[in-house]
Amino acid sequence: MAEMSVELVAVERRLWSGTATFVVAQTTEGEIGIMAGHEPVLGQLVEGGVVKVTTTDGEMVCAAVHGGFLSVTGTGVSILAESAELSDEIDVDAAKAALNADDETERTRATAQLRAAGKSA
Repeated sequence: MAEMSVELVAVERRLWSGTATFVVAQTTEGEIGIMAGHEPVLGQLVEGGVVKVTTTDGEMVCAAVHGGFLSVTGTGVSILAESAELSDEIDVDAAKAALNADDETERTRATAQLRAAGKSA
């Protein structure tokens, strides 16, 4: 199966990098799936989105992503997020509690965290 280089980076750190066979991200234009050989594209990531990367080992890397950009070139995919958390780093109880917050941005972030952690909101 064809593979591509993928980097998932937030402002404060690199979350994951490696080779993958498939990437799914939510952009302002809709959900996009990327495979090796995809045409170059630049997309704006939605606030409270989820990015899923299928590694060449068949594992799934999932992250809650809050804003940023997706860049696809002939050699790979770069996900440049304003902030992001890998699914295994998410405090599910805190995210559930944040669903009742007065701040809509906080609720959006919590919903994305729960989706990324596999605990649908």
